Amino acid sequence: MTDLTKRILDLPMPSNDVNAATIRDYLKALLSTLWYEDESFSGKRPFGNSGWKNDVYVALVTASVVNGELDDDGFLEWCDAIAADDLIQQAISGLT
Repeated sequence: MTDLTKRILDLPMPSNDVNAATIRDYLKALLSTLWYEDESFSGKRPFGNSGWKNDVYVALVTASVVNGELDDDGFLEWCDAIAADDLIQQAISGLT
């Protein structure tokens, strides 16, 4: 696991529907939900809402790992989703 991968996985998460403290915890909850729900898994709403990727994006923007902006309430205004998705994919691929 690279230092970047570890750093990404250990980034703190904002408030989220699964109470994950880090991106690592969030991804584990996502995989666990997928496994448990099997054919009933909703890729659009895995935790009951459709903005679940934004939770991860907020963590990445807050840590200045990707470019983006949050509004006054801490919600995502915009971010470089391509870079964010690439970093998350690297983190997932780096899990051992």
